[in-house]
Amino acid sequence: MPLLALDVGTKRIGVAVADPGGTFALPVTVIERTNIKDDLQRIAQIASEYAAGEIVVGDPVTLSGQRGLAAEKIDRFVEQLQRVYGGAIHRVDERMTTAQATKTLIAADVSRAKRKTVVDKMAAALILETYLARRR
Repeated sequence: MPLLALDVGTKRIGVAVADPGGTFALPVTVIERTNIKDDLQRIAQIASEYAAGEIVVGDPVTLSGQRGLAAEKIDRFVEQLQRVYGGAIHRVDERMTTAQATKTLIAADVSRAKRKTVVDKMAAALILETYLARRR
């Protein structure tokens, strides 16, 4: 069953998908956020395109493991996502995924402008990799 992962930010949502065997994650796209209705509609459309039976959402807990304001916002986002998406939704600790994706892109000498357009979908892929590794 195909899996989709989301790195939900205030300005963009990174999207990644697992290969059919659930072995690795591939960055897919970045959704520029407009409003919650359109954001959720776009996610549902992408999930349908990939026949995703499950969605993994990055859970932004603090470095100390606490649930702060960002985590509460994601709680509300997931509640709304459940209204438009019929499959299972999982949460994965996303601590440091964006920082890790940024470091990888800097190491690959990707320009700052280009990094901005791909870092969120790479972070989503890292979230999905974490979920896949835990599931194995």
